[in-house]
Amino acid sequence: MATKELTAGNPFKLILNFMFPILIGNLFQQFYNLVDALIVGRTLGIKALGAVGATSPLIFLFISFIFATTQGFAVITAQKFGARDYKMVKKSVGTSFILSFVLTIILTFLSAPFTYQMLNFLRTPSDIIDSAYSYLFIMFVGIFATVFYNLSSNIIRALGDSKTPLYFLIFASILNIVLDLLFILKFNMGVSGAAWATVISQAVATILCLVFMFLKFPILKLKKDDWSYDYKFMYEHLYVGIPMGFQMSVLSIGIIALQFVLNGLGSIAVAAYTTAMRVDQVFSQIYLALGATMATYTAQNFGANKMSRIKDGAKASVLIALIASIFAIIVLTFFANDITAMFMDEPHPEVIRLSAMYIHTIMVFFFFLGILIIYRNILQGMGNVKAPLASGVVELVARTLCAFILGHYLGYFGICLSTPAAWVAAAIVLYIGYKISILKNFKKLKMRKQ
Repeated sequence: MATKELTAGNPFKLILNFMFPILIGNLFQQFYNLVDALIVGRTLGIKALGAVGATSPLIFLFISFIFATTQGFAVITAQKFGARDYKMVKKSVGTSFILSFVLTIILTFLSAPFTYQMLNFLRTPSDIIDSAYSYLFIMFVGIFATVFYNLSSNIIRALGDSKTPLYFLIFASILNIVLDLLFILKFNMGVSGAAWATVISQAVATILCLVFMFLKFPILKLKKDDWSYDYKFMYEHLYVGIPMGFQMSVLSIGIIALQFVLNGLGSIAVAAYTTAMRVDQVFSQIYLALGATMATYTAQNFGANKMSRIKDGAKASVLIALIASIFAIIVLTFFANDITAMFMDEPHPEVIRLSAMYIHTIMVFFFFLGILIIYRNILQGMGNVKAPLASGVVELVARTLCAFILGHYLGYFGICLSTPAAWVAAAIVLYIGYKISILKNFKKLKMRKQ
């Protein structure tokens, strides 16, 4: 299996080609999440679905930290690959696995023993907390599968291959659905069965991914020296990875705070927001795929000292985000009501009205979401963690303040405004950080040449 360098060729075409498999994978993941919820809800009932749903904020908190941290480790790998320093590529992969092993131990001991306390802190209803605990505890025990699945996928992308992770994602999702049906319907394992299905499918996909990765990529055939401890190099990985993980955790906390305010507006508002968020998540996948692409593209070109290509790539990705935003506005302007109704067995007029209000409010700001994700990943690809971290704090503060203040005075519409307000605030910080970082790196490059 050949690796692919993103340091030569037309940036627009390279970004599109690399992004497309990631986008398909993201959309497939969204489809799987809907099917998984459908299986639990229709076979085990509404309370079981509620129990699984009650764990979502905590699962998202840990998974977002894991994904962002392992992506940060892979940024170093991509930089070394872009510089064609293949010896350090191997050492980066070995270092990433060592750090991920330590990360797994820490996260497991910080989560599993305190599962019930966390659910209780979030005021999980008493009639579903036991089922929620059964589900979440298993997910936390199996956190190793999540860590190494994300790590292996991010390393493969760092080497310029965005298609292979897509294949393993599809495999894991299909296996998960099969195991869901087997454990829930055949073995009557309830919500615990759904949790074991997720952990086992990820573990199997991880093993296959690792075997494939080390056998098919000659550049990843590690030797004993590649597993040696180099504390300076470890720090280099942690310097990028931990702030990226922390930033995503900060964003998760902001979402939890918004949910807290939303819960006070009643079940109809909660149902409407939940439904609208599903639509939001589908349309935002293109920006997330674009961001993942730009992290690899930037890291490789940064390692190759090709700052002009990073600027060209930024312009190309912003153009793609603009086109995607215009398309989303056109579709959602005319079909928001119809799309939200598709997510309900029995469409509720007020739920549809409030869902459409949220969608019509945020769609105007989708371009800012694109800017936010693009420049965040470009900065992280260059190893700049300060501006993205600052933007994460700004986004948290903006979302929380707007949710509490605007939610108090404007009710549900105030909640609708809090998300785009956070996007705009964070996008401004990241754009300024990008301009400063580009200028600094151009100056450094010029001084090296003199």
